[in-house]
Amino acid sequence: MKILVLNCGSSTLKFQLIDADAVSPSAASASKLAGGIVDRIGAHASYRFTAGDFPAKEGAQPIRDHEQAVRAVIKWLNSTAALPRPDAVGHRVVHGGDRFIEATLIDDGVIAALEAISELAPLHNPGALSGIRAARKILGDSVPMVAVFDTAFHHAIPEAAATYAIPYELAQKHKIRRYGFHGLAHQYDSARYAELAGKSATQVKVVTMHLGNGCSASAIRNGRSVDTSMGFTPLEGLVMGTRSGDLDPAVISYLARKEEVDAAEVESWLNQRSGLLGVSGLASDMRELIAAYDANPRARLAVDVFCHRARKYLGAYLAVLGGAEAVIFSGGIGENAPFIRENICRGMEWCGLKLDLGANATALGRDGSVSTADSAIKIFVVHTDEEKIIAHETARTIGV
Repeated sequence: MKILVLNCGSSTLKFQLIDADAVSPSAASASKLAGGIVDRIGAHASYRFTAGDFPAKEGAQPIRDHEQAVRAVIKWLNSTAALPRPDAVGHRVVHGGDRFIEATLIDDGVIAALEAISELAPLHNPGALSGIRAARKILGDSVPMVAVFDTAFHHAIPEAAATYAIPYELAQKHKIRRYGFHGLAHQYDSARYAELAGKSATQVKVVTMHLGNGCSASAIRNGRSVDTSMGFTPLEGLVMGTRSGDLDPAVISYLARKEEVDAAEVESWLNQRSGLLGVSGLASDMRELIAAYDANPRARLAVDVFCHRARKYLGAYLAVLGGAEAVIFSGGIGENAPFIRENICRGMEWCGLKLDLGANATALGRDGSVSTADSAIKIFVVHTDEEKIIAHETARTIGV
């Protein structure tokens, strides 16, 4: 089965065409037939499409919306002779609320339900809905489509971990709980580690640290999430590129009063002007901050705050699990920043976590161990492939 995976952000469209006949959640041998990205959808959009040994197609042109972006992708797929027509489409959707706890076949009712919960992830779900509508309009009813949710992997975390200590009636009325995000990444990372360790995914006990522009940690036991750092929205938890992560909730009303703005404005600051960017005043990109680490005190502070928060969650989740067999780093920062991995792991020898500095320095964007031979808790780097999970869940949902 050939599955077109669409991952729509607010102004981007990433895609892959995957041969899912034998795909498993972490199968390194899964066949990717094509892929690419439409970036900065709007007047200044750019694109790059690749397929095997064919020359890449890339350029820049106005692409007004997700429908036009999806249309451009499908037109290119159809014009590349060696590529088959997709049998199904899998869509990444960030927030499934309390209704969508597993991958779901898309129909009009599902779309209406997704529209109703878009306020839970206003930066993410509207883009996914745009992609879904566009793909249905272009490909028609003959091609089944599946929504695969970032929140689904965390839906069964224990009630004690999911519940906020606010008035119970309000939490029930407004469906306020820890939903968790990056579930596709955490699911893949734990399954891929199990594959590398020669185990079943249901046998592993690990802490996954997915670090990129968005960051989250998860405690995973027997292949199931038992706690995760993001909560009701993707704002909670670790320090991120432009998001604050954890803070005293009273800060919001305090800033609203002092700056004479409403709470929504403060929330936008916490999402878009905080995190690495807010602390450093320089950049949200970790690469720039590492380059400025020695010369710029605020860049150094931003990196140190990032690592401190990550180390705190790592220790907390080792406690939640009662110990773990491995810690897994993934995401753009987790995979490609040895300096950050070293700083997070520094001082963790007390629990048996020992980083091999040589292996760590050379592990860039590839799967493998970066711990010493005698480390009681292994440290792995995993190159996350969310598209494989989406393809797997799509195939499973439509019964292949």
